Amino acid sequence: MLRILVLHGPNLNLLGTREQSIYGTMSLETIDLSLHRLGEELGAQLVIRQSNHEGELVTWIQEARRDCQGIIINPAAYTHTSIAIRDALAAVDLPTVEVHLSNIYRRETFRQQSYVSGVAVAQVSGFGPSGYLLALRGLCEHVAKVSPTGSKPVISPADRSRTSLT
Repeated sequence: MLRILVLHGPNLNLLGTREQSIYGTMSLETIDLSLHRLGEELGAQLVIRQSNHEGELVTWIQEARRDCQGIIINPAAYTHTSIAIRDALAAVDLPTVEVHLSNIYRRETFRQQSYVSGVAVAQVSGFGPSGYLLALRGLCEHVAKVSPTGSKPVISPADRSRTSLT
């Protein structure tokens, strides 16, 4: 069975109550339930975690190389600041989809830089909670393209440089 790590970064535990005009009213728990349901439909087992701590996110990314075939990450504020998360994602070399609830390119200038997008196969931004479901569908489809040995997903240079599903 396909195993996908889903990581939620800092402050996402406050979804549903935090800046609702930007992030909406859906709680993180509701998003996670929707992801689990879709994961079951797609034949994917999801490991979903949230942390406000950069080092913990890095550790989980590193651990994913042992038993996961892909990563979905909403690095939240770490998108714009964390070279450590970017480097961890590059080191594990798992197909990764970056997710943002809001369109980071229509927000403040400092939010328009993503360190993660350069090592992600795709980025979903601006679709609210549905973005996570789009990311899961896209990642499962991407991972289904495996090498002849079945050991690693085939990631072409064109795929590696693509940064948006939209």
